[in-house]
Amino acid sequence: MTHGHPEPAGALAPDAAAWLDAALTEASAAAGRADTGAAAPWELRFAAAGRHCGQDQADTVRILLLHRAAAGTATLTRLYHRGTAAERRAVLLALPERVTGPGALPLVEDALRTNDTRLVAAAVGPYAATHLDTHAWRHAVLKCLFTGVALDTVAELAVRAHGDAELARMLRDFAAERSAAGRPVPADLHRALQLTGEES
Repeated sequence: MTHGHPEPAGALAPDAAAWLDAALTEASAAAGRADTGAAAPWELRFAAAGRHCGQDQADTVRILLLHRAAAGTATLTRLYHRGTAAERRAVLLALPERVTGPGALPLVEDALRTNDTRLVAAAVGPYAATHLDTHAWRHAVLKCLFTGVALDTVAELAVRAHGDAELARMLRDFAAERSAAGRPVPADLHRALQLTGEES
């Protein structure tokens, strides 16, 4: 289908495969066209991917459609704000390959304001690692700990945490608050603290 982009895992049922072929054809036809702000036919396919290809394949199918349509920041932003949580997740997962500059940061910031763990996990990928400023990135790490999202999902965690004394302070404060409230301190917090090199 496309080089360097994920393929649906396992064989799709014939009707789903036919639907996907038609959807990819529509998306290809839209590539290179100016974004007028109106939803193109493939965008309706983007929304319907889970229904036609199954929820297990929906992320991969939606990301394929975004790549085939060469979706830019304006299209991604529209799809994100009009979409369900599942559609928003696919947009976030596609950002590293679709957007080269910081123009899509508002989508990451919006996802990090939610308590939807699937959105939070998708928001802290490579795009956030590259473009979130230090203050926002630290709060994204804390958000993961607060919502129970594994820090393994945070792209470049070791690189960005190294030598970050302020992150270490925030982690210690968070641990103290949890302990004072009689709540367990996430094991991931201790690992993040070790990565800062500031553990005492």
